[in-house]
Amino acid sequence: MQKNYFTYNNRLGINIPDLDLHWENYDIHIQQQILTEWEDIRGTIPDRIHDLETHINAKQQQLNEEENFALSCILNSEIAELASQINDLWLWYRTQEDITQKRHN
Repeated sequence: MQKNYFTYNNRLGINIPDLDLHWENYDIHIQQQILTEWEDIRGTIPDRIHDLETHINAKQQQLNEEENFALSCILNSEIAELASQINDLWLWYRTQEDITQKRHN
């Protein structure tokens, strides 16, 4: 039985690492397995970011045309949340670079 080292994050729309141990405590073969799976997941992040940017652009267009202040506030909050998701996705995207650099040093 293979352990799953990732958990789906609804907010970000991707699987993220869910490790029980510190990275150094995993066997090199398990590390490689995790890195391989993470690289597949990581490869989807730019597309996910693009989708979120498309949603932001649509909401900004709505915001530009919205005259109701309360609805403008809701749209602004939704845009801020989407931007926060993009920021978090970029952080996860860079995680692989940090691990790979440690592995090569």
